[in-house]
Amino acid sequence: MPELRYNPIHQSWVSIAMERGMRPSDFVKPVDEKPGGGFCPFCQGNEHVTPPEVYALRPDGSPPNGPGWELRVVPSKFRALAMEGELNHETDGVFEKMNGFGVHEVVIETPQHNLGMADYPLEHLEEIIRALLSRLMDLKKDPRLRHIMIAKNHGGAAGATLAHSHTQLIAAPIIPPVVSTEMASAREHYREKGRCLFCDVIEQELMAEERIVSQNDDLVTLAPFASQAPFELLIAPKKHQHAFAQITQSEVSSLAWSLKDALTRLKLVLQDPAYNLAFHIEPNTNAPPPSGDWTASRRISIGTWRSSPAWSKSTALNEGWVFMSTLPHPNRRRLTCERQARLR
Repeated sequence: MPELRYNPIHQSWVSIAMERGMRPSDFVKPVDEKPGGGFCPFCQGNEHVTPPEVYALRPDGSPPNGPGWELRVVPSKFRALAMEGELNHETDGVFEKMNGFGVHEVVIETPQHNLGMADYPLEHLEEIIRALLSRLMDLKKDPRLRHIMIAKNHGGAAGATLAHSHTQLIAAPIIPPVVSTEMASAREHYREKGRCLFCDVIEQELMAEERIVSQNDDLVTLAPFASQAPFELLIAPKKHQHAFAQITQSEVSSLAWSLKDALTRLKLVLQDPAYNLAFHIEPNTNAPPPSGDWTASRRISIGTWRSSPAWSKSTALNEGWVFMSTLPHPNRRRLTCERQARLR
């Protein structure tokens, strides 16, 4: 059973999951290349080695847990959290812990082993987004789950342990520090100026047009003013919207286009680099808030970490649970500005 432990110094929760520590890939050096052979549990025909699917796209009406799918969602075999027992919150002096209660699912995006998210047609990207929305809305029904995170690691240097393209969902009884910080910043900005912080940032970027990479009717892709890494991109809605689960079909199409555009630029400019993709989603409004309200805006961030001594290995999942900083490059500010300009 996984366990959640609280770090009182960093004020963050860490998932201690022995199951994830026993993966064979943990003992070999990860590679970014997609192997041409070997066994892959996510490939079509190997459905029997994954847990039973909780969602699937099967155009031909094929039976569950067998071939004939275009997209599958299954519980993670190497889960960080588990829907077993109760929270059982305990304290021991300054230390706190609770059972690793929660949900960990994997979205197997395609039956084709050698395709990446940048390679999908727009129609398939829309199906992936609809699958994420379906699972998000279903998980939000459980008031014990305070936050659902959607994240993707592409390439071994980004933390991916399987080459077959997939995205992960983690629902937990705690709110990640990065989300709590964003909410606190938004509340403080609203108290001082009576406006949404995210809307003000996007409005200023749209007016300046200095860091905009691309845009459509609903979304804008830009290089953040205070980027955390070279080639970091931010996809954000142009209008105020606090709930990712409430996006319209038109916005689903716009998001598919924006993702395709951003990931294609990264692939062409950097020759298919390792990257982390994380959806920054508002906390679950069905869960009792620990304090304050749930005011937050929806945004999606794409950060790239290359296999280079200048940066440490990171994962999109780590971004949600604990902070992992990259090693500073001596010319980081100059490199960030120059490299992001290349994406435009």
